[in-house]
Amino acid sequence: MTIDSALADATARLSATDAARLEAELLLAAVVGQTRTYLYTWPERELTAPQQQRYAALVARRAMGEPLAHILGRREFWSLELRVTADTLIPRPETELLVEAALARLPPAGGRVADLGTGSGAIALALARECPACEVVAVERSAGALAVAEENACCNGIANVTFLHGSWYEPLKRGRFAMIVSNPPYICADDPHLKRGDLRFEPLSALSSGADGLDDLRLIIDGAGAHLLPGGWLLLEHGYDQGAAVTALLRAAGFAAVADLPDLQGHGRVAVGQFSAT
Repeated sequence: MTIDSALADATARLSATDAARLEAELLLAAVVGQTRTYLYTWPERELTAPQQQRYAALVARRAMGEPLAHILGRREFWSLELRVTADTLIPRPETELLVEAALARLPPAGGRVADLGTGSGAIALALARECPACEVVAVERSAGALAVAEENACCNGIANVTFLHGSWYEPLKRGRFAMIVSNPPYICADDPHLKRGDLRFEPLSALSSGADGLDDLRLIIDGAGAHLLPGGWLLLEHGYDQGAAVTALLRAAGFAAVADLPDLQGHGRVAVGQFSAT
């Protein structure tokens, strides 16, 4: 079987998924240990029998709905190559909006930033790379996810991040920060999407948060005042239909300059607020 025919067969099998051809190429590139450019340059090359067998196995896993990131064991986020496992959420493009909003609000001289529920470390590592003057503290209650985040920091050569094991603010003790960021669980417990697509393979504890999906967001907002410096910012990713509820919670907690930033689809996605000690 040639590269070209293998890709054609896999694309047909994955036709029920988005971007089937791209996924077929990424899987085959991983099998042959080459780039996608190689596949286009040498379409007539014959695959070895072991390569064909491994490729068929990977395509079968994807056809069954397993996330591409889990099959490949990695995902790109903010130009970082991140390892992902079943212990972590798969970093998604919309979360880059949170990174952009955070960078726009960081003090010029940097400062201390806390990332609550860091998962794979995507947000913390992106901020640390873009702001070397910042001291980033990444908190995660899952020991498995925390180990992945620490490995990602090492592999990407990022040293200005400290990793703490624990739930939300608990490991921070009395520390105060110029900024707190989080992409917490925010899906309603009975949301049918939890049983569809990639979400079926991701940790439920990192996805769902109570009957209305706001339990963890409430906890983070209520506790932020004890850990933000005066004028510090709190930035929270939330569900596409939760903007009004989250901004109301921020205002009720005394935050100023509250706003809800839209994603590329025009849905509110990142709520921000500035802490005032008065």
